[in-house]
Amino acid sequence: MFDYETLKLIWWLLVGVLLIGFAVMDGHDMGVGTLLPFVGRSDIERRVVINTVGPHWDGNQVWFITGGGAIFAAWPLVYATAFSGFYWAMLAVLWALFFRPVGFDYRSKIHNATWRSTWDWGLFIGGFIPPVIFGVAFGNLLQGVPFQFDAYLISTYTGTFWQLLNPFALLAGVVSSAMITLQGATYLAHRTEGVVQARTITAGTGAALVMVLGFIAAGVWLQGIDGYRISSVIDPAALPNPMGKTVVREAGAWMANYAAQPLLWLLPTIGVLGALAAAALMRWGRTLTAFVASSLATTGVIGTAGASMFPFIMPSSTLPAASLTVWDSVSSHLTLGIMFWATVLFMPLIVLYTSWAYRVMRGKVTAAYIRENEHGAY
Repeated sequence: MFDYETLKLIWWLLVGVLLIGFAVMDGHDMGVGTLLPFVGRSDIERRVVINTVGPHWDGNQVWFITGGGAIFAAWPLVYATAFSGFYWAMLAVLWALFFRPVGFDYRSKIHNATWRSTWDWGLFIGGFIPPVIFGVAFGNLLQGVPFQFDAYLISTYTGTFWQLLNPFALLAGVVSSAMITLQGATYLAHRTEGVVQARTITAGTGAALVMVLGFIAAGVWLQGIDGYRISSVIDPAALPNPMGKTVVREAGAWMANYAAQPLLWLLPTIGVLGALAAAALMRWGRTLTAFVASSLATTGVIGTAGASMFPFIMPSSTLPAASLTVWDSVSSHLTLGIMFWATVLFMPLIVLYTSWAYRVMRGKVTAAYIRENEHGAY
């Protein structure tokens, strides 16, 4: 069995892997939904777009559910505090996601232009809104979230919903949305052909440029934002006590890890070069390689945020000492150990099943396929 300190680090990495898995797998479904009203001009074209992700979008939800479950079990204080402070934002995500199952299942049941157009825009909402809100949430984490604990470690959120919509957080939302749109564009370009593919490549190129410019702008802006630093001695193997430390805020603190570990600069580099490579590869017809490049870009962007904040998970702007970190917001040693071995057992099964499903459903989705499967396709 691993010691407590090692398990804390392992679960920080595993939660990051789950977030990246969600952004890559469920993210390309959402990206396709975001592109749907714009790259499909006719009903047949939109059905082509929908059927590239229709058979497996619900299976990819496992990454979303597993990520939320992992945060709940591994970081209970983070889960409780985040879902309390970001309550309305999380509800907005759920409301947007409601459009996806009914949109996929009901959209083509009735031959009515208004009916189908309405559900097309519903699928757009379900694909566009969640990535924006997740990006806004990360933008707020980097600035600090207004919460504090009382003597019983009950968290109190001292901000408002509208405070979440600050300029830096909105920029992070733009980066997140462009990143997911690019992910969807590379997948859609790989599964389609003709005019739909051409429009997708154009849209994906635009998303890549927006992502890169926004990501660089956010990085420059971040250097002027007051970050967080633990100024007291920390025992990584100690029992969790989120109030047992001293935290200071200082400009440039989020860049300290990069100064201490220069190899971390590979993460933002991969984020930028991966996005640019994905756009170029799409235009060169190397769509599968473009999807891999986009996935690497997603890994770089999410990894950059995690590396910048480490060991912080949810800093507090109201009471910095209450900030939640990798060391003091986790579950017990036994819980982390059991969860680790469960992950070792089930994660490969998920990856193998997903790989098999995508192999079975490989190939182009065409207008001819939709016409031949009028009553069976989405």
